[in-house]
Amino acid sequence: MTDIKNLGGFVWSIAEILRGDFKQSEYGKVMLPFVVLRRLDCLLQDSKQAVLEAGKSLPENADDATRDMILFGAVGGNVKVYNLSRFTFESLKGQDPGQLHQNLIDYITKFSPNVRDIFLDKFRFTDQLKRLKDGGILWNVFERFCEVDLHPDTVSNLEMGYLFEELIRRFSEMSNETAGEHFTPREVIRLIVDLLIANDDAKLTGRGIIRQVYDPACGTGGMLALTEEALKEFNPSIRVELFGQELNDESFGICKSDMLVTGHDPEQIAFGNTLTQDAHAGKKFHYMLSNPPYGVDWKKYQEPIKAEAENMGMGGRFGAGTPRISDGQLLFLQHMISKMRDDEDGSRIGIVMNGSPLFTGGAQSGESEIRRWMLENDWVEAVVALPTDLFYNTGIQTYVWLLTNRKPKHRQGKVQLIDASGERFWSSMRKSLGSKRREITDEARAEIVRLYADFLNGESGQDDVSKIFETTDFGYREIRVERPLKLNFQVSDERLARLSDYKPYTKLEKADQNNIEAALSAIGDQLFTNRDAFEKALSKALKATGLKIGAPIRKAILAALSERDEDADICTDKNGRPEPDTELRDHELVPLSEDWHDYMEREVLPFVPDAWVDQSHTDARDKQVGRVGYEINFNRYFYYYVPPRPLEEIDAELKALEAEIAGLLKEVAA
Repeated sequence: MTDIKNLGGFVWSIAEILRGDFKQSEYGKVMLPFVVLRRLDCLLQDSKQAVLEAGKSLPENADDATRDMILFGAVGGNVKVYNLSRFTFESLKGQDPGQLHQNLIDYITKFSPNVRDIFLDKFRFTDQLKRLKDGGILWNVFERFCEVDLHPDTVSNLEMGYLFEELIRRFSEMSNETAGEHFTPREVIRLIVDLLIANDDAKLTGRGIIRQVYDPACGTGGMLALTEEALKEFNPSIRVELFGQELNDESFGICKSDMLVTGHDPEQIAFGNTLTQDAHAGKKFHYMLSNPPYGVDWKKYQEPIKAEAENMGMGGRFGAGTPRISDGQLLFLQHMISKMRDDEDGSRIGIVMNGSPLFTGGAQSGESEIRRWMLENDWVEAVVALPTDLFYNTGIQTYVWLLTNRKPKHRQGKVQLIDASGERFWSSMRKSLGSKRREITDEARAEIVRLYADFLNGESGQDDVSKIFETTDFGYREIRVERPLKLNFQVSDERLARLSDYKPYTKLEKADQNNIEAALSAIGDQLFTNRDAFEKALSKALKATGLKIGAPIRKAILAALSERDEDADICTDKNGRPEPDTELRDHELVPLSEDWHDYMEREVLPFVPDAWVDQSHTDARDKQVGRVGYEINFNRYFYYYVPPRPLEEIDAELKALEAEIAGLLKEVAA
């Protein structure tokens, strides 16, 4: 295998020529298209003469389809790109350096339309070439690229993927961009792919097997390429069709170029925002993989998404709900679910997300409703917690979700959780790459796949990191627990001063305020522990002075002169029922498997006997008491108690530190 890091370092050294004429954040806009151009040049060099001869012999009235068919045939193999320019990188070296810019434009514009559009529209490469020419460094950059051998016999398609991602990582770090928006570490992709096909042996065996693979945020195409590689390793005769969509110009250009080079239909890689412009509407896929951006808000394109959710409901992609505006990960997952095949094989989904989609949002929030929809439809098969520090741009905890609409019988109604975040599942890298300090070894990946494939429900030992749950285990009923309002009332200077905090009172004329305070003073400073008794005393005092007040003023007086008092009588409504104290209101999460009456008897009433459940707080869908919510809390299921260190050990450590500090202070004093 070619040493990709050394090759990446060489290309990186070429980028140093740009210093001064380009900002560091602009290096990628020059270097990535040049790498693609050099790759295509090397790819087409063996068939160059044949293509030129075929071009000369083309019928004058040949349409575009006939023209492409003849010229693609001249290139040979499954390559869907040609170039009709008389130039190659090698021949351009022999031309007048002053004509290089013009000759490169000729070279680029004579590619087949599918490639020409990438360079002109997505890379906007002609603009960069002009800047290189104006800066007097075009020849220097071009000459160095001629030294790079990117022929497929030297650098395989898979290795080219590594090279692109190594360069993207470097350029992204220089410009403070998030490299994670471009690509996923290869060992993470391999893990997802292995998990997706772990139990598909029977479905993938034999001849005539076709599998369609889709990534709605495909970046440079790493997930698609590795899925194809794994499927072909399993069954060399399998036909794999790759589909994707990407929003970033450069990443899209690289991915589409890779599809052209590897013989895939480049039109199946679409440009644009997957969430607002589904380029593969109506299509279904066997396997779907994705690593959508984490914690990226969707505010700027929320209107079409919310419109689809409201107008199309379950007939669209987002009928289950929309997550909070600050994180669109669950939108991508819903989008993928909408593309599940409704046939015997069904579909399988592997998506890597951060912890937010597992537990963010309370009952009946958008996130909870989406989880409820997935779990009640029994699509969630497993969730795997990955080690931290795996990704190039972030060290946060990530999780792989596995979903399918064709669960085997023994998995139906169940979800497997695997905690693969522990030390046995990762090893430290000798040299960090951005935030990436760890990697999943081949052995660790095989172990994770074994835990999943064998559907292990570990109780102890090596398999205690895998646990099986019923789908309903993640559901709960949020009940509203009320406690009675208990108030005392007293006319005191301190409480009278509070009246000025209430608008209905402050809006009164000063004379009216004085009259009310005089009437209240007539009540005296007696402490009332019964609201009804105080209201009678208040009415009597007002009547004695001939004052008439409206309900808002009366409410303000009661609020200002009252304080909560556990020993006071319970305040009741006109029907004699206890009024709830909103400050003491609480919400209890009752497992769906348990009756809320039993839960109250066991968990609440022994501690607060006067509490009751507000039975008007119901779920909109099942009309039962309490609102249903779903969350998957890994910490709860995989919590292991670690006892604190003995006090003697801590004390000894502190004394040792004190002695060390004292010694250092003596050295300073000396």
